[in-house]
Amino acid sequence: MVKMESTEEQDRKLVLEFCHLLEKSKQLFNGLRDLPQYGHRQWQAYFGRTFDVYTKLWKFQQQHRLVLDSKYGLKRWQIGEIASKIGQLYYHYYLRTSETNYLNEAYQFYAAIRGRAYYSRAAKEDRPDLMVKKLRYYARFIVVCLLLKKMKLVRELVTELEKQIQEYTNTYEPEDHMEWSLVLEEIKGFIKAEAAVAVLHADSNPIILSHRLSPLTTPPCERSPHMTLSLQEILIVGSACEQAKFSELTMDMFRMLQTLEREPTESATNPLSMSHGMHGHDASPAASRIPPYGVPGSKGYLENGRHYRDNPHKYLLYKPSISQLLVFLASGFKELPLGGALLLYMSADGCFSTTKHPEDYGYELGGLATSVKRDSVDGGGLSCRGKSYKENHCLYPGDLYPFTRRPMFIIIDSDNSFVFQHIPRYFGQPLVILMSPQDVPPAFQADVQHHGSLFTLFLHSPLTALCYICNVGDVPIHHWERCQTYVDRFITEASRLVTRCRIDEIEQGIGFIDSSYVQFFGDDFLRTLILRFVFCDVVLRLHRGFRGRHMRPRCEPQLPANELLEHPSLSHIIFQLASALDVRGHFSEGPECD
Repeated sequence: MVKMESTEEQDRKLVLEFCHLLEKSKQLFNGLRDLPQYGHRQWQAYFGRTFDVYTKLWKFQQQHRLVLDSKYGLKRWQIGEIASKIGQLYYHYYLRTSETNYLNEAYQFYAAIRGRAYYSRAAKEDRPDLMVKKLRYYARFIVVCLLLKKMKLVRELVTELEKQIQEYTNTYEPEDHMEWSLVLEEIKGFIKAEAAVAVLHADSNPIILSHRLSPLTTPPCERSPHMTLSLQEILIVGSACEQAKFSELTMDMFRMLQTLEREPTESATNPLSMSHGMHGHDASPAASRIPPYGVPGSKGYLENGRHYRDNPHKYLLYKPSISQLLVFLASGFKELPLGGALLLYMSADGCFSTTKHPEDYGYELGGLATSVKRDSVDGGGLSCRGKSYKENHCLYPGDLYPFTRRPMFIIIDSDNSFVFQHIPRYFGQPLVILMSPQDVPPAFQADVQHHGSLFTLFLHSPLTALCYICNVGDVPIHHWERCQTYVDRFITEASRLVTRCRIDEIEQGIGFIDSSYVQFFGDDFLRTLILRFVFCDVVLRLHRGFRGRHMRPRCEPQLPANELLEHPSLSHIIFQLASALDVRGHFSEGPECD
């Protein structure tokens, strides 16, 4: 009898401990939304405590599952909810650190929820709030799979989400059914827009290619002592009104964030391990994965033995207010280490000035719309020439002057991009500004407005962009790989020419290329962007459909024409590539290609 009471007492204590950990985990998780999104030190310690509690909670429910099943009534959806919270922790930690390995960890937990059907009985609980949790789980899982380019799984999840939304609507007739229908339409539109050009297997099934940076895709570079800067802080801002989006990621943001990340590595640990319960419970993500790399700022955290991160730290801002944008810019500016550079990428509709004789290039030429909503300007569209916006909805070139005290790399993708070419270098720091074409041929205007900018597509995947403007909708994989060799040759040759310009400048005293490009050129990401910009400029200059200076990109400081942008060796490679794709007719006359 005493032994029985002792066992019951132990079970009661186990249940109380579980309840304590569960409540503590909820409190810490709910507190995450109150943390500042910018700065590093303000949130690292809190994330560390949250990871610690979830580590204990996950291990505890694994070790004592039998008791929790019988004495607490632990349900499978409750285990799924814990796993979902851990997945969210990893995803948000990825957003704050830009380390793609954490994205893989989020995927492991989300995949386990689906694989073990933790939410399978959610509809039978007669709780609409539980169904909403299940729908949110699907939406989050889809975002993670999109970022990891698991498109086959994305399509499966969208089909499942559609069925779940239908069941939720039929069962509860909820007030938010229209919102969920909109979520579904957004993701379908996003998937359609993302597939600009299809690369096909021999059996005509599409192949999903990654466009993150890898050792094989990093452009070569002849190093010099002048290449001193490393990209450390990034702001990616998406404010284009009509562009396809999902979960506060516009298509341009989606493409650019991948361009500025290295290919994630597979975790060395086994992603799943058997539970420690007494009977054959399902496989669950191992407790050792929480967190596998440690939390920065906590004991035992190693950053791969290096001072710098594998990926630069970045902020993602969807239609921010001008005050939010400037605060995040200031935070990135503050966090820059010695030898670090800040990159600002903005994809936005233009704010156009009505000033006939501008004298202040910082504020009288217009700028970029930030958080203006469609219905807030005359009840109509965002970007109409001749209309001006209120000052607090517009980022002007002059707003960026204070931030040029540190090395800065700016990419502007807008129909009013050229107004940023006049930013002065008051402080003598390296400054490069890449500006998109302000116009595209009429045949592309509707698609580009919704499916994502052509300029950003060139920076993300040069070959995809070239196929797109030549109306090549699909390419067999063997043909794609052959064409990619021409792109690689172009990038290698352009890199050689940039280095050659610098050597000529030193030896002959002729300033062929601004020193800012040379200082940025040592960074893998910035070098990639510069060389893809050159590819974009050469292709559009030679393409018959892009006539007029507004249909070509610009940069400041200007890159040399004869020695780089109009160099015969680069034009020759583009003509060869066009012939390989059988689209030579889209390009101006040039030498016959082998």
